[in-house]
Amino acid sequence: MSVPLVSVLLPVYNGEPYLAAALESILRQDHDRLEVIAIDDGSTDSSLEILRRYQSADDRIAIVSRENRGLIATLNEGLAMAKGNLIARMDADDISYPTRFSRQVSLFTKQPDLAISGTGIDRLIGTRMVRGTPNPIYQSGQWGILSMFFTVFMHSTVMYNRNVIPQDMLAYDASYVHAEDFDLFRRITARFPAAMIDDSLVAYRIHEGSVTNKHKRLMRRTHLRIVTENLERNALMDDPNVLDDLGVAVTPDTVRRAAEFILSLQRKIEALPAAMSPSYEDGMLCFFYFLYQLINDEEQPRLTHEFLTRTGKWQSIRRRERYGLRAGAYAPWCGHLSMGVTRRLDALARYMQSVPAKMVLLNNGVA
Repeated sequence: MSVPLVSVLLPVYNGEPYLAAALESILRQDHDRLEVIAIDDGSTDSSLEILRRYQSADDRIAIVSRENRGLIATLNEGLAMAKGNLIARMDADDISYPTRFSRQVSLFTKQPDLAISGTGIDRLIGTRMVRGTPNPIYQSGQWGILSMFFTVFMHSTVMYNRNVIPQDMLAYDASYVHAEDFDLFRRITARFPAAMIDDSLVAYRIHEGSVTNKHKRLMRRTHLRIVTENLERNALMDDPNVLDDLGVAVTPDTVRRAAEFILSLQRKIEALPAAMSPSYEDGMLCFFYFLYQLINDEEQPRLTHEFLTRTGKWQSIRRRERYGLRAGAYAPWCGHLSMGVTRRLDALARYMQSVPAKMVLLNNGVA
């Protein structure tokens, strides 16, 4: 069997601080039959110069540079250019470990009917690396159900198989801005097999300039819209406006309706066939956490307290959060104080669990 060509789709917009590390990690893959499609989406920093410098040393890199058109247009342009039957996504601020592509290629070789695969991640926070751990939620293999509730893969870990995915399906929909990956993954996994490599093969960088941080509110609203569509399609949604209304404004009324929605969904899931209900329950719990975080980010303890009380899910959150929310529901100043303490404790926990990023990258053969 010939060695498959992997097309690496790398959109770039003002990626100067991290782009060189991302490129190095791609070019040092132990699967070397690849092409890198780097599309500079109207960067105003030195991203294009960095790309050209690497291209002069490695002719596997193809560069497109033009005015800014946004991420979705850039992704679709790259998909149209790709020559490989396997297409790997990569973000300009992340790092792929050297065996990432070979591990994913091997998976597709063993399972030729597989449409999409993702991998585990480590989180790169400043100069610290937090090791990822396998999530047992993926063991059910019911990807079509899980994809109704959340984005099942980190976008920069994904590899697509064009031998399985129809050409008209493998495209990002511009109407789902900032959640275009969620939409595409749900469409693929609804029809075709998917798989997760539990091992962390990508270092996912967390920083203030990331798309996730810059567009969190719009991303959440689009996420809520997709979940609504999925649940309506499966007759699991009574009020089609409840989630969008919560995304627009977190108020006592929208929180009450969101809690009632969770309870109604829970009852509907309990009535499903036994073979399906565990994956629905896992997906619903993940979505509950999504709503909880959305409400909690408003820093109005009374509303978070109301959501947890109505849904009966106090035991689903961490103990120290319970204390702060219960106090904050009756003494708001105390709740805000507790939230600040919780954030500091979380930061300390991340620090204690992490090791220097340089050490992790060395262990993975990157640095």
